[in-house]
Amino acid sequence: MVEDHHVIEALGKTEVVIENGEVVSIGEPLVEYCPIFDKIDNAKQLDKDFIKWNMEKRIREFGMCTADRVVKMPDMMSFGISEILKTNRELGLIDCVVGVCEGVGTLLITDPEIIQGVGGRVSALVSTTPIPEVIEKVGTENVLNPETADLDPIKGLEMAIEKGFKNIAVTILPSKTVKELREYPSPDDVNVYIFVAHTTNASDEEAQIVFENADVVTACASDKIRDYAEKEEVYYSGSKVPIFAVTEKGREFLDNRLKKIGKPLTIKDYPLNRETHPHPLI
Repeated sequence: MVEDHHVIEALGKTEVVIENGEVVSIGEPLVEYCPIFDKIDNAKQLDKDFIKWNMEKRIREFGMCTADRVVKMPDMMSFGISEILKTNRELGLIDCVVGVCEGVGTLLITDPEIIQGVGGRVSALVSTTPIPEVIEKVGTENVLNPETADLDPIKGLEMAIEKGFKNIAVTILPSKTVKELREYPSPDDVNVYIFVAHTTNASDEEAQIVFENADVVTACASDKIRDYAEKEEVYYSGSKVPIFAVTEKGREFLDNRLKKIGKPLTIKDYPLNRETHPHPLI
């Protein structure tokens, strides 16, 4: 087994493997264009060359998947999931985030800048191995399993409850685990809020699970998530890659972020204009 091995589903839903600070493998992108990366990097095409360049830029800029990982960062976008969580942590509406970080695995985060730093610049983490220096930066006591860097949101939620947190946000990918989190037998005085990200290529079943159980969900390049949002006519913000507020609490979280940055609050303006969205939607 390679000692240092990190698998990320990056932009374009592309599987990328990073070992010892080097990009060693890049899969085939499933999405050709994303307006977010067009805006940030002037990327007109999400091909392998651009994805490799983008991953190497992240390694250079903030030490992604290395011992040099910067864990505290400023806002990346106006309102991504990490920005929404950061703002609501600052407001005291959320007191802990169960998230993931390369080199760390599942962890509990209470520092708003670490919420942003850990979640704001890395796409979906598929698997990771421990990097002791990064574990130390986020606090060993906050890490689910420092020996293995396991990814396990259910055990992360259990850990947060055991530590006495009452308003717990969990970030997760679209999967059956979203339903398990919602049905977790937490104490009556504990609120669990579910934030679903990286929804590109989610199945019909996963989209249904998300809209029946989550509070906030990103559209990414998912046609199924958009279809379900249009059917349910949930509140959202964002014209190109919307973020949907599935519940009233989710809407409150999203609106709090929008207020902070001086943007119009969530709307219900359907059907969505998909002309400016990522393509293809899958």
